[in-house]
Amino acid sequence: MKLLLDTHLLLWWLADSPSLCAEARESIRAPENPVFVSAASLWEIRLKESLGKLRLPPDFEEKLAAESFESLPVTAAHAHRVASLPWHHRDPFDRMLVAQAQVEGFTLLTADKTLGAYGESVRVAG
Repeated sequence: MKLLLDTHLLLWWLADSPSLCAEARESIRAPENPVFVSAASLWEIRLKESLGKLRLPPDFEEKLAAESFESLPVTAAHAHRVASLPWHHRDPFDRMLVAQAQVEGFTLLTADKTLGAYGESVRVAG
């Protein structure tokens, strides 16, 4: 299964946070699950950092680069899909992640139960 990490799970993974449940850890570690990180997540992280809402460790980029995650750019197809999503969730970054998972045939791995309303393209861990 190709996994797309939501932003919180990415941050929790890189920080080895106890907030990341065992189910999510196992899915991310499983060699049969390629793991993708969206440019939208990095945009959200850096935006929140610049607003003072998030503090990143000085080695954030190095930790991210050390992972075997694949990068997923935001494309026009992803942006168009956002328009057809029901308004289960209002956060634009989360909506983009759902759209990307749907377009690419990935599974968005998240801890956000609200995102589960988007159906089989989303897996709520925890």
